[in-house]
Amino acid sequence: MVQVRVLGIALDAAQQHVILLKPVLAGEGDGRILPIWIGAQEATSILVAVEGAVPPRPLAHDLMIAMLETLEASVTRVDVTRIDDGTYYAEITIDTPRGIRVIDARPSDAIALASRAEATMWVADEVLSEAGILDTVSDPEDGAEEEVEEFRRFLDDVDPEDFQG
Repeated sequence: MVQVRVLGIALDAAQQHVILLKPVLAGEGDGRILPIWIGAQEATSILVAVEGAVPPRPLAHDLMIAMLETLEASVTRVDVTRIDDGTYYAEITIDTPRGIRVIDARPSDAIALASRAEATMWVADEVLSEAGILDTVSDPEDGAEEEVEEFRRFLDDVDPEDFQG
Protein backbone atom coordinates (compact mmCIF):
# COMPACT_ATOMS: atom_id res chain seq x y z
CA MET A 1 0.00 0.00 0.00
CA VAL A 2 1.12 3.53 -0.82
CA GLN A 3 -0.08 6.47 1.27
CA VAL A 4 -1.59 9.18 -0.95
CA ARG A 5 -3.04 12.66 -0.74
CA VAL A 6 -5.45 14.57 -2.92
CA LEU A 7 -3.37 16.36 -5.54
CA GLY A 8 -6.34 18.05 -7.12
CA ILE A 9 -9.56 17.71 -9.01
CA ALA A 10 -9.75 18.45 -12.69
CA LEU A 11 -12.06 18.10 -15.66
CA ASP A 12 -11.05 15.74 -18.45
CA ALA A 13 -11.64 16.38 -22.16
CA ALA A 14 -15.18 14.97 -21.85
CA GLN A 15 -15.89 17.37 -18.94
CA GLN A 16 -15.89 14.52 -16.43
CA HIS A 17 -14.46 15.16 -12.96
CA VAL A 18 -11.24 13.39 -12.10
CA ILE A 19 -9.64 13.28 -8.68
CA LEU A 20 -5.87 12.88 -8.73
CA LEU A 21 -4.20 11.01 -5.88
CA LYS A 22 -0.46 11.40 -5.41
CA PRO A 23 1.88 9.45 -3.12
CA VAL A 24 2.74 11.37 0.04
CA LEU A 25 6.40 10.31 0.00
CA ALA A 26 8.50 11.29 -2.99
CA GLY A 27 9.76 8.25 -4.84
CA GLU A 28 6.85 6.00 -3.92
CA GLY A 29 4.54 4.86 -6.68
CA ASP A 30 7.23 5.10 -9.39
CA GLY A 31 6.36 8.74 -10.15
CA ARG A 32 2.71 7.87 -10.78
CA ILE A 33 -0.51 9.54 -9.76
CA LEU A 34 -3.87 7.80 -9.69
CA PRO A 35 -6.78 9.36 -11.59
CA ILE A 36 -10.25 8.30 -10.43
CA TRP A 37 -13.30 9.55 -12.31
CA ILE A 38 -16.04 10.76 -9.96
CA GLY A 39 -19.37 12.57 -10.11
CA ALA A 40 -19.80 16.32 -9.80
CA GLN A 41 -21.37 16.11 -6.33
CA GLU A 42 -18.54 14.00 -5.00
CA ALA A 43 -15.98 16.33 -6.58
CA THR A 44 -17.61 19.29 -4.87
CA SER A 45 -17.73 17.48 -1.54
CA ILE A 46 -14.06 16.50 -1.71
CA LEU A 47 -12.91 19.95 -2.76
CA VAL A 48 -14.94 21.60 0.01
CA ALA A 49 -13.22 19.34 2.55
CA VAL A 50 -9.71 19.71 1.10
CA GLU A 51 -10.04 23.49 0.96
CA GLY A 52 -11.54 23.67 4.46
CA ALA A 53 -14.57 25.55 3.15
CA VAL A 54 -17.76 25.59 5.18
CA PRO A 55 -20.88 25.09 3.07
CA PRO A 56 -24.05 26.96 4.10
CA ARG A 57 -25.73 23.61 4.82
CA PRO A 58 -24.03 20.31 5.64
CA LEU A 59 -23.26 18.07 2.67
CA ALA A 60 -23.96 14.33 2.83
CA HIS A 61 -20.38 13.56 3.91
CA ASP A 62 -20.60 16.18 6.68
CA LEU A 63 -23.71 14.38 7.91
CA MET A 64 -21.85 11.05 7.87
CA ILE A 65 -19.02 12.50 9.97
CA ALA A 66 -21.53 14.01 12.42
CA MET A 67 -23.27 10.64 12.74
CA LEU A 68 -19.98 8.87 13.38
CA GLU A 69 -19.00 11.43 16.02
CA THR A 70 -22.40 11.06 17.72
CA LEU A 71 -21.81 7.31 17.85
CA GLU A 72 -18.29 7.91 19.24
CA ALA A 73 -16.72 6.46 16.13
CA SER A 74 -14.16 7.89 13.73
CA VAL A 75 -12.72 7.26 10.30
CA THR A 76 -9.10 6.20 10.74
CA ARG A 77 -8.12 5.37 7.15
CA VAL A 78 -9.39 4.61 3.69
CA ASP A 79 -7.92 2.19 1.19
CA VAL A 80 -8.41 2.03 -2.56
CA THR A 81 -8.07 -1.73 -2.70
CA ARG A 82 -8.57 -2.84 -6.28
CA ILE A 83 -9.72 -2.03 -9.79
CA ASP A 84 -11.90 -4.39 -11.80
CA ASP A 85 -12.96 -3.59 -15.39
CA GLY A 86 -12.34 0.11 -14.77
CA THR A 87 -14.28 0.21 -11.50
CA TYR A 88 -12.35 1.15 -8.38
CA TYR A 89 -13.15 -0.36 -4.97
CA ALA A 90 -12.38 1.11 -1.58
CA GLU A 91 -12.75 0.39 2.11
CA ILE A 92 -13.29 2.74 5.02
CA THR A 93 -11.79 1.73 8.37
CA ILE A 94 -13.79 3.03 11.32
CA ASP A 95 -12.79 2.89 14.98
CA THR A 96 -15.91 2.33 17.09
CA PRO A 97 -16.52 1.65 20.79
CA ARG A 98 -17.19 -1.97 19.72
CA GLY A 99 -13.94 -2.27 17.78
CA ILE A 100 -12.53 -1.66 14.34
CA ARG A 101 -14.95 -2.03 11.43
CA VAL A 102 -14.13 -2.06 7.70
CA ILE A 103 -16.85 -0.93 5.30
CA ASP A 104 -16.98 -1.33 1.52
CA ALA A 105 -17.33 2.05 -0.23
CA ARG A 106 -16.93 3.93 -3.45
CA PRO A 107 -13.53 5.63 -3.54
CA SER A 108 -15.12 9.06 -3.98
CA ASP A 109 -17.15 8.66 -0.76
CA ALA A 110 -14.18 7.20 1.10
CA ILE A 111 -11.94 10.09 0.04
CA ALA A 112 -14.60 12.67 0.95
CA LEU A 113 -14.86 11.16 4.44
CA ALA A 114 -11.10 10.84 4.89
CA SER A 115 -10.63 14.47 3.84
CA ARG A 116 -13.08 15.60 6.53
CA ALA A 117 -11.76 13.25 9.22
CA GLU A 118 -8.10 13.93 8.39
CA ALA A 119 -7.68 10.17 8.02
CA THR A 120 -4.91 8.62 6.01
CA MET A 121 -5.58 7.48 2.45
CA TRP A 122 -3.87 4.49 0.87
CA VAL A 123 -3.81 2.87 -2.57
CA ALA A 124 -2.87 -0.75 -3.21
CA ASP A 125 0.42 -1.09 -5.10
CA GLU A 126 -1.33 -3.16 -7.77
CA VAL A 127 -3.93 -0.42 -8.37
CA LEU A 128 -1.28 2.25 -8.75
CA SER A 129 0.73 0.02 -11.09
CA GLU A 130 -2.29 -0.86 -13.24
CA ALA A 131 -4.19 2.44 -13.34
CA GLY A 132 -1.61 5.05 -12.35
CA ILE A 133 -0.28 7.51 -14.88
CA LEU A 134 3.05 9.29 -14.95
CA ASP A 135 2.87 12.50 -12.96
CA THR A 136 3.20 15.28 -15.51
CA VAL A 137 0.75 17.69 -13.88
CA SER A 138 2.26 18.50 -10.53
CA ASP A 139 5.30 20.33 -9.41
CA PRO A 140 6.67 18.71 -6.26
CA GLU A 141 7.21 22.14 -4.78
CA ASP A 142 3.76 23.67 -5.10
CA GLY A 143 1.15 20.95 -5.70
CA ALA A 144 -1.48 21.31 -8.39
CA GLU A 145 -2.52 24.93 -8.12
CA GLU A 146 -3.81 25.11 -11.70
CA GLU A 147 -6.16 22.15 -11.20
CA VAL A 148 -7.48 23.62 -7.98
CA GLU A 149 -8.01 27.01 -9.65
CA GLU A 150 -9.88 25.39 -12.55
CA PHE A 151 -12.21 23.63 -10.14
CA ARG A 152 -12.69 26.81 -8.09
CA ARG A 153 -13.88 28.52 -11.28
CA PHE A 154 -16.35 25.65 -11.73
CA LEU A 155 -17.60 26.12 -8.16
CA ASP A 156 -18.02 29.86 -8.71
CA ASP A 157 -20.49 29.14 -11.52
CA VAL A 158 -22.36 26.22 -9.97
CA ASP A 159 -25.73 26.70 -8.30
CA PRO A 160 -26.88 24.46 -5.39
CA GLU A 161 -30.02 23.65 -7.38
CA ASP A 162 -27.79 21.94 -9.95
CA PHE A 163 -27.31 19.14 -7.42
CA GLN A 164 -30.94 18.51 -6.57
CA GLY A 165 -32.44 15.26 -7.79
